[in-house]
Amino acid sequence: MEKGRTYGPSRERNQEAPVSLTRGDDYPIHQTPEPIAFTQGERNFYDRYFFNGYAHEGDRFFSLAFGVYPQLGIADAAFCVVRGGVQTSLHASRWLGLERMDLKVGPIRIEVVEPLVKLHLIVEAPEQGLHADILFEARHFPIEEPRFTRRIGPRVFMDYTRLTQNGRYTGWIELDGKRERVDGHVGTRDRSWGIRPVGAQDSQPATPPALPQFFWLWSPCNFEHGSLFCHTNDDAAGQPWNRRAVFAADGSSEVEQQHFAEARYDIQWRSGTRRAQTATLTLEGAGGESTVSFTPVYAFQMLGLGYTHPKWGHGSLHGQLEIEREDLKLAEADPRLVHHLHVQALSDVVWRTADGRERKGRGVLEQLAIGPHAPSGFAQILDMAP
Repeated sequence: MEKGRTYGPSRERNQEAPVSLTRGDDYPIHQTPEPIAFTQGERNFYDRYFFNGYAHEGDRFFSLAFGVYPQLGIADAAFCVVRGGVQTSLHASRWLGLERMDLKVGPIRIEVVEPLVKLHLIVEAPEQGLHADILFEARHFPIEEPRFTRRIGPRVFMDYTRLTQNGRYTGWIELDGKRERVDGHVGTRDRSWGIRPVGAQDSQPATPPALPQFFWLWSPCNFEHGSLFCHTNDDAAGQPWNRRAVFAADGSSEVEQQHFAEARYDIQWRSGTRRAQTATLTLEGAGGESTVSFTPVYAFQMLGLGYTHPKWGHGSLHGQLEIEREDLKLAEADPRLVHHLHVQALSDVVWRTADGRERKGRGVLEQLAIGPHAPSGFAQILDMAP
């Protein structure tokens, strides 16, 4: 071997003699006899990163998402920052080219500094007026949420695993020449992989026809010495098919996490919307009953990260490389439109324990309610709260 020479797969592959080996094949992470470039046969397979971050006070918020869709041959990413009531989103999409360990899409990239502990987020988009250099450092070992498996008739709608983890941030974000530090910000990141609806919709719907229904709440919270997590997926009757509540003290391992025996939400919906005016989470644990109250500050629009976006939906085909900036005044986002239903409400949080103590913190209350949900009074696809 020639001294000093670097060998590796080229981004420009010979189509007549395709190369299937990639950098991932040099790690002991194979799950099938195939090279890492190839997943199972499901075209909706995906692998995704998500981050959000926010200050302990005020309205500063940022978020980043990065998705890989091996069967579609696409990778996409988005970075969002909220300032002065305006949500600025940077969207990017490229051809994947089989190399799943290339964590860069145009101006957005992720560096795994220390797996499950430190990750580095970089944005370099001078033409769109956005730059960022941010380090995420974990507060605890990740939470493994129960496997999400849901079918519509015989067809798999979703089947995935997700880890969730709170952390602290250092670094900066620069928007249109104004740089602000994010030191001291807290937030949540997750990693999920499996099957979800991605890319173009299936041309043939499942039979028999069914009214669309999906109810989702996700509420990771940051307190001074620990993190609280709770989520629920409910069916139309309000029965949970996936729910878990966990507390993770700073520095805790997986076996030191506290799991609650029962959790339930009470939502006061804002009239004319499917957004929470306030919310209360009740937890049953070894120490008795406690309550967590959420007071939303504003609703971050998840379409900025591609969720239900009419153009930048996850796995959409945009060509070899496409980049676009989008600015949205949050006060003008009509909450009745289907692509504005999915939000993360930045919230002030108060946790009142069974012995009367109060912990004040911050978190998000992610909400997506489509179709019927009996406890909320929703009976149709998009009827709103009275």
